[in-house]
Amino acid sequence: MDAPKNVNPILKQVLELGPPLLFFVIYLRIRDDVFTFNGVEYTGFIVATLIFVPILLVAMGILWWLTGKLSRMQIFTAFMVIFFGGLTAWFNDERFFKMKTTIVYGFFAVILSIGLVQGRSYLAYVMSEMIPLKHEGWMLLTRRLTLFFIALAVANEVVWRTMSTDAWVKIETFGFPILMFVFLWTQIVALEQYTETDEAE
Repeated sequence: MDAPKNVNPILKQVLELGPPLLFFVIYLRIRDDVFTFNGVEYTGFIVATLIFVPILLVAMGILWWLTGKLSRMQIFTAFMVIFFGGLTAWFNDERFFKMKTTIVYGFFAVILSIGLVQGRSYLAYVMSEMIPLKHEGWMLLTRRLTLFFIALAVANEVVWRTMSTDAWVKIETFGFPILMFVFLWTQIVALEQYTETDEAE
């Protein structure tokens, strides 16, 4: 097996967080504009979505080239962005791209739920190298994260259906990621008693 490649953590964060931030900046610049292609008018949001797709693919390509691998979550998220970005452009309907977030969170909730029914934590499968928890800790974190994903999926539906596109873009870019970070941080602290200290050392 090839040895894992060491990558500057700052560069890794730029490649992972850069595309959503660029989407946000591009959207702010062209949100009030209307673009015409082949006689069809497209809003600034849809054009920003189309620009976002290749930016994400390039960033993931560089990340794969530097690290030699991509997580299943990254691959799935990229597929959803491409698929729903394509539907958004094809039907000229921004609702498809907004629904993508609901489906992604819902999919993660379903996958984690399947593992819980089997008495397993699929979360441990992808995060065990980062967080050394005992089996009981992983199961508890998985149950809580499953409920959290469901809550995010419901919240996204409420936001895009009842609020403006501006509000959705801001919440999608900053609100949901911040909530996820805070949730995971508080859970790691709360589950400290389940930490496998010997392995961590």
